[in-house]
Amino acid sequence: MIQSLGRYILLLRLSFRKPEKFSVYWAEVMREMVSAGIGSLGIIMIISVFIGAAVTIQTAFQLISPLIPKSVVGGITRDSMVLEFSPTISSLVLAGRIGSSMASQIGTMRVTEQIDALEIMGVNAPGYLISPKVIAGVTMFPLLVIVSILLGFIGGYVACFTSSEVTTDDFLIGLPDGFNPVIITVCMVKAVVFGFIITTICSYQGFYTSGGALEVGQAATRGVVFSCVMILMFDLIISRLFL
Repeated sequence: MIQSLGRYILLLRLSFRKPEKFSVYWAEVMREMVSAGIGSLGIIMIISVFIGAAVTIQTAFQLISPLIPKSVVGGITRDSMVLEFSPTISSLVLAGRIGSSMASQIGTMRVTEQIDALEIMGVNAPGYLISPKVIAGVTMFPLLVIVSILLGFIGGYVACFTSSEVTTDDFLIGLPDGFNPVIITVCMVKAVVFGFIITTICSYQGFYTSGGALEVGQAATRGVVFSCVMILMFDLIISRLFL
C-alpha cells in the first residue's frame, strides 16, 4: 500500500514537470478536453434529465400534504441535484466511460512498449500522457456538472408538467427559494476533486500495467473500481468539511 502510494505521488511529480515543447502538450490537452467533454455530453444529458425527473417525483410523493407548500419540491430537487446527484452520480458514470478508456489506452501503450520508446527518445512520458488528461479532467468535469444540474432542473420541470401533484409554477417558485450559495461551492469543489481522482488513478493503473491484453483489461477495471471508491470517500469528506 505504502509502495503504491509512493509510486502514485512520484508519477504525479513526473507528470507536471516542465514540458519539453508547450505546443505539443497544448494540442494533447485540447484533444483530451474534446474527448472528455464533448464525448461525455450525451450520457450526461440522458442521466441528468431522468435523475431530475425521478427526484422530483419521489420528493412530491413523500412530502406533499396540506401542511407543506408544494413549492418545497423545487427547493429539495435543486439542493439534491447540486449537492449530490449531479457531481457524484455523474462522476461515477464518467469513471466508467473516461477512466476505463484512459487506463486501457495507457496500459496498451505500456504493454506494446510505446512508452519505452517515448522515454528512449527523451520524452517525459508521464507528462506527455497523463498531465493533459488531468488538466482536461479538472477543467471539463465542472462544466459537465453544470450542464447536468441545468438538465436535472429541466427533467424536474417535465415531471411536474406531466403530473398533477405539483404544478410547474410551484416547481419554478421553489427553485430559487431559500438558495444558499455555499452549495454551488461544494458542488464545484467536488467536480474538480472527482475529475482529478478519476484521471490520476486510472492513468496510474494504466501506466504501471505489465503483461498483455488480459492485464490491460484488469488495470482498467481496477482503475474504475478504485476511482469509484475514492469518489464516494471524498464525497463524504467534502460534504463534512463544507456543510
